[in-house]
Amino acid sequence: MATIAPPIQPSASLAASTFGIARRGLLKYLRTPQLVVLGTIQGALFLLIFRYVFGGAIGPDGGLDYVDFLVPGFITTGILFSGMGAAAGVAEDLEQGLVDRLRSLPIPRSAVLAGRALADTAVLVWGLLITAAIGFAVGFRIHGSVADALAALGLLVVFGFAFEWLFITLGLFAGNAQAAQGMALLVFPLTFVSSAYVPVQSMPGWLQAVAEHQPITVMVDAVRALTQGPAAAALLGHGAGFYVVRSLLWAAAIVAVFVPVAVARYRRG
Repeated sequence: MATIAPPIQPSASLAASTFGIARRGLLKYLRTPQLVVLGTIQGALFLLIFRYVFGGAIGPDGGLDYVDFLVPGFITTGILFSGMGAAAGVAEDLEQGLVDRLRSLPIPRSAVLAGRALADTAVLVWGLLITAAIGFAVGFRIHGSVADALAALGLLVVFGFAFEWLFITLGLFAGNAQAAQGMALLVFPLTFVSSAYVPVQSMPGWLQAVAEHQPITVMVDAVRALTQGPAAAALLGHGAGFYVVRSLLWAAAIVAVFVPVAVARYRRG
């Protein structure tokens, strides 16, 4: 009668394994810089289009310049555009057999996904900094305190980490990179049905209800309130704390939903 081999027990800690996987992911980006460069150029082009092509026709009320209204929204939604690459990357690793090799290693299963999320979040920070620099170049200015601006940056990193888990989950379910990219694009409409590029009040009544009750709007308004000070509070109707708390709750909810789903899918193979 054949005996069943016992499962391999992890010999590396979760933290060490996670950072090892994250290092591998970062090295992949460094060895294929076009992944970062092309994404940065694409983001810069879209920002310039919105700033100079649509900026003359769109303007919020309340004394806030459109460039100061736009850039916080654009940087926040840029998290989603960057995260779409994670879905395709995970699906590609599955196709190429990398995930099967990682499963055979004596490391915690969750470390593979956590490492991927950590590496993609680190790359996302680079994109945030470049986009913010371009925003300053086209006229964006911070009208709040430096501490609030740093808090806005920290929030963006939190949002990015949360949405990475959404895209990792999509990549695990997609089956191949093309399907993963298509599934990730389903998130794309959320960026337009939000306060990222135009005030919610300018939308039809039924669409305002959708825009006001989805996470992108709350996250954008949190970053906008932190970077634009009293002018943003007057435009939005609430202070920064109101939106920061709600955006953190949304981020926690996204992580709480998609981390268990992603880990369960990964373990099922």
